[in-house]
Amino acid sequence: MNRSELEQIVAQFDFGGRLAHADRCDNGHINDTYILAIARADGNTRRYILQRINHHVFKSPEAVMRNIRLVTQHLRAKVIQAGGDPEREIINLIPTVNGEYLYKSADGDYWRAYLFVEGAQTYEAVVEPTHFRSAGEAFGRFQSLLSDFPADTLTETIPHFHDTPSRLEELIRAVRRDEANRVHNVLDDIRFAEARAAETSVVVDLLQQNKIPMRVIHNDTKLNNVLIDDKTGKGVCVLDLDTVMPGSTLYDFGDAIRFGASTAAEDERDLSRVSVDLELYRQFTRGYLAHAHDFLTDRELKLLPFSAKLITMELGMRFLSDHLNGDVYFRIHRQGHNLDRARAQFRLAHEMERKMDAMQEIVEQEYTVIA
Repeated sequence: MNRSELEQIVAQFDFGGRLAHADRCDNGHINDTYILAIARADGNTRRYILQRINHHVFKSPEAVMRNIRLVTQHLRAKVIQAGGDPEREIINLIPTVNGEYLYKSADGDYWRAYLFVEGAQTYEAVVEPTHFRSAGEAFGRFQSLLSDFPADTLTETIPHFHDTPSRLEELIRAVRRDEANRVHNVLDDIRFAEARAAETSVVVDLLQQNKIPMRVIHNDTKLNNVLIDDKTGKGVCVLDLDTVMPGSTLYDFGDAIRFGASTAAEDERDLSRVSVDLELYRQFTRGYLAHAHDFLTDRELKLLPFSAKLITMELGMRFLSDHLNGDVYFRIHRQGHNLDRARAQFRLAHEMERKMDAMQEIVEQEYTVIA
């Protein structure tokens, strides 16, 4: 996008000034993001985030923005009530000049804007263990502040996003079709998933039976979705609320551990390097329970370690399905990339099984200290 086109989009939002500078941010994999410097009428320059929503992934941008608006309004009221700083602790939407929070351009693109949070940054991997604890605190606080929000008022913008039994069914269909003629090379991987089929429905069944509560959850609790303060190292703000939907809090805890406590990259080929770092697991659990202990039920608490394995298995099955389907969903960078990803996730799940007792003991220890 050239400068003139960008200025036309910027003019649709109530930034209170003119565009001085813009940088393209390439960290995201779904939306197009720009960091804007706006020269305001008061003589100051302030930074903002401008994003083009990928409406091929998010089929209803209006529903996505409605969810975000409702959730951030609730969070804002809670932060103000607690005497916090709402301009740093939550995402602040910038309205359009027409008072809306979503702008649709003539060519059918959807745009939105946020206030940029200064003095903080995100991390793609754990640099300091305390950062992972801070991420746990941020996500635990996020869920705590939303624990009284009526989850049924939000739209399920991506149906069956964390429906592990459905992911298993997709894998079974991919095996039967064998469109890329690859099944014969992955029989052990298929057996690994099938051997754990009974576990895939645990959380879904408990939700349907009202044995665990349906809550507002983030659904993408990676470390890089938390802003870490440059001075204090504390989690400032939870980012990327596109997938905020009703679900189980177990999914959020599990995905954070899968991503942040692994000892290797998501696509590691040397499986001997793949395991779960129990110290990082402890750090996140400690931070998370500092805020989540006051709303988690006993059953949710007991299932926290299992949730990490469940989400790891879920993603592994998705990678394996895509490999069998000919790599049509996840972007690959080498031959067999999705198979490498699947095997790394299955190895991580296996390592979690080996360390499940220790993971459970850590949850009990940290909960006892806090409670």
